[in-house]
Amino acid sequence: MQGYSPTAAGTALVPFPVIMFLLSRWSGKLVDRYGARLPLMVGPVIAAAGFALLAVPGVGGSYWTTFFPAVLVLGLGMVISVPALTTTVMGAVRQSHAGVASGVNNAVSRTAGLLAITVLGIIILSAFNASLNELIAPLELSPEAQQFLDEQRTRLAAAEVPPGVSKEVSAALQEAIASSFVDGFRVVMFIAAGLAIASAIIASFMIRTRKSPSR
Repeated sequence: MQGYSPTAAGTALVPFPVIMFLLSRWSGKLVDRYGARLPLMVGPVIAAAGFALLAVPGVGGSYWTTFFPAVLVLGLGMVISVPALTTTVMGAVRQSHAGVASGVNNAVSRTAGLLAITVLGIIILSAFNASLNELIAPLELSPEAQQFLDEQRTRLAAAEVPPGVSKEVSAALQEAIASSFVDGFRVVMFIAAGLAIASAIIASFMIRTRKSPSR
């Protein structure tokens, strides 16, 4: 598959905050017009599509034809979801408790972010290791090279090739490392897409249909 390079991962989400900034007022009007329930159903579904699109690219290719469209879709889904979620949280309590609700909302979002990084980090490392083990098995590395590579596994796509191996083995290892990282990344993206779909389903059952008061 075309379109992935490990160095692109650090810059792939640059358009995301730009989308959130430019469309935040528009998305706020959606909440005023339709209430929070519909955006919290539609937004996560669009975000799930963005996560799924991020799982498509392979090794190599252009950022603009692979990651960029996926980030645009993901950003659109999130910009629809976030104001609706904030409105739901703040509207669930009395005005006198607005400060507490805001604090709880921020604390929960930060805790959830840290938990997601931890859990998904473990998942991507496990998937990376499983894929890498399968890809390097035919290479029959020496014990020294195998030990060196094992020490590099936690670096994922940045793992270095053991010194002293032939050019052919070095090239095969580099390809195996990149492909293994893509495999792990795809697993995490599909999990994220599934969680986004689950949030849309939960919103459809738990949030009542009610328009927010006009500003």
